[in-house]
Amino acid sequence: MLGGEEQNLQGLFYNIVIQILTKCLARMYGWPNTYVFTKAMGEMLIGHLKENESVVILRPTIVTSTFKEPFPGWVEGVRTIDSLAVGYGKGKLTVFLGDLQAALDLIPADFVVNSIIVAMVAHANHPSDVIYQVGSSASNPMTNAGLQEYGYRYFSQTPWINKDGKPVKVSKALVLGDMASFERYMALRYLLLLKGLEVVNVALCKYFQGTYINLRNKINFVMRLVELYRPYLFFEGIFDDMNTERLRMALRESGAEADLFCFDPKCIKWDEYFLNVHLPGIETYLEIKGSMDNE
Repeated sequence: MLGGEEQNLQGLFYNIVIQILTKCLARMYGWPNTYVFTKAMGEMLIGHLKENESVVILRPTIVTSTFKEPFPGWVEGVRTIDSLAVGYGKGKLTVFLGDLQAALDLIPADFVVNSIIVAMVAHANHPSDVIYQVGSSASNPMTNAGLQEYGYRYFSQTPWINKDGKPVKVSKALVLGDMASFERYMALRYLLLLKGLEVVNVALCKYFQGTYINLRNKINFVMRLVELYRPYLFFEGIFDDMNTERLRMALRESGAEADLFCFDPKCIKWDEYFLNVHLPGIETYLEIKGSMDNE
């Protein structure tokens, strides 16, 4: 019988092996990570097992805070681009990695809900197999440059307050347009410093051990984060949403309350949405400003 410590180590080893295997499997079949790989597997399983049942699949892109319902800016949990906004607002994110002109395919959460409701009604009495891409890159693309610009404008005008009661000053992030630039930046700015600190730490009998471990962990975290988001940072694809546009047209032609179930990204003015809805919503519903007192 294994003791508690041995069981914990065995469980940890098992989890690490599973993570490595699933990551390798995903890349072997052409998917960047296990998240999108398992989503694709789910769709394939549905297609294989559904037999004569009608299936409607909705594929939302990057889901952001609500546009209007139940109230503007509602968000639950820090996700995707929100983690960038939070890091930037706190003054911790000073570098942006990615193609500034690439489309950032965003869609508010209530638009996703509305599209689901309308699709259910549309297909209730007309069974068929349809895939709806619910996003904005085809009809009203938001760019990485826009994200950077709106973040700078918002946090310059309404800065967050740090634990010392002083406003956090943000500057325009340094843009690194490819992985080679990022690797050079990390090497010159941080990895050389880490190596030098390691040598000094050993020479002084680990006097700077805490500082060294803290810096090493932060660098490793950044590298893992970049590896995780790397497939999306330079993604130049545009998702075809013609099926979704036909669904919107059918809603308008039906005489139903199209405004009540709006999911048309063309009605979004991205600057107004970010400056007046999304970024204030992150502060309000995630209570970010208050949490800075504990950092």
